[in-house]
Amino acid sequence: MKDILKHINKVFDHRVRLGIMSALMVNETVDFSTLKEILGVTDGNLASHIKGLEKVNYIKVEKQFIGKKPNTTYSVTKLGKLEFQKHINALEKLINNN
Repeated sequence: MKDILKHINKVFDHRVRLGIMSALMVNETVDFSTLKEILGVTDGNLASHIKGLEKVNYIKVEKQFIGKKPNTTYSVTKLGKLEFQKHINALEKLINNN
């Protein structure tokens, strides 16, 4: 049990961060507006959780302009994929009591 718990990653404790990572694991990139809509959160709430994931290098942020309008997209990094998969695997083991 203790071995399983060491793979539970505190970074993913909050539902918004879990949601961001889940969306990015199944999409190559997702833009800010789409994440906001999917997760049903405010701009500020989403931005703070994105910063937290970016700080630990789990997501990559790309800013560009489409015409004159700013567009920010997010993608998961290799490290982010690895750590999220470890987290999900640990949760599955915990639920299955293995």
